[in-house]
Amino acid sequence: MNNRKVVIINDDKQSLGDLEEILTATGHDPVVVNDALLAVDIVVQKKPDVILLELRMPRKSGFELADEINRVFETQRIPIIAMSSFFKEEFRFLLNLCGINRCLKKPFHPLDVIWAIEDVIGEK
Repeated sequence: MNNRKVVIINDDKQSLGDLEEILTATGHDPVVVNDALLAVDIVVQKKPDVILLELRMPRKSGFELADEINRVFETQRIPIIAMSSFFKEEFRFLLNLCGINRCLKKPFHPLDVIWAIEDVIGEK
């Protein structure tokens, strides 16, 4: 279960710090990215076991990033867990279309993140 490399993509530095702390405390290896424009390159370079991705970001949406990540051969099989406080049921089709495996609705419990990671990795 532990030592999973997890790339966290979020423009909110507080959320990044909180998630990094949770993942580190549970034995995971987090890599934080706070710039959506650099995210795909970092995912290709790091090749994580899973990606935590904020859907609403100013420079590029999580939907766009997920689609880009899934178009790169080296990263297309990496599970993506979206995070959002603005999730609506109508987005479910778009999530699937972009290759997003799960969506955590904010606010969520820290254990929800760990369970979601283990769940999507088990589906690989």
